[in-house]
Amino acid sequence: MTASAAKSETAADAVIIRAVEPADRDAWSALFRGYRDFYELPHDETVIDTVWDWLQDPAHELNGLVALRDGAPIGIAHWRRFSRPSRGATAIFLDDLFLAESARGGGVGTALLAELHRIAHDEGLLEVRWITSYDNTDAQRLYDRLALRAPFHTYIDQV
Repeated sequence: MTASAAKSETAADAVIIRAVEPADRDAWSALFRGYRDFYELPHDETVIDTVWDWLQDPAHELNGLVALRDGAPIGIAHWRRFSRPSRGATAIFLDDLFLAESARGGGVGTALLAELHRIAHDEGLLEVRWITSYDNTDAQRLYDRLALRAPFHTYIDQV
């Protein structure tokens, strides 16, 4: 992904959205740990290292965005392109979106989603799609304002 910046004036301070860069490692790790804590996933440095390596590998499908305020990372989004056979098109799937607690409610999540929408539009992709936990009602309030709720259930067959 080419690094691009989007400014959002929805908060008192400008929010910059750009691709994850090598210098973001420590701040990204803290945010990703926060994401994993939110979903009560066990602490596992191997997962942190693996996902970081994916984000730094241009050949890997996973991409990352970081939201910055005053130069400090305050949010992350992990996303990838995926095929939609039923529609004969390609779309973006947002795997993870997480904001520092201090950044919530200030337009940062909206700015990250707007950047994904811009990328999809610029690349001629069909849509941006994501899931969230049924009990993540704070995120759902934002998502319900920005997108249509899909009438599907998600199933997992763990191996």
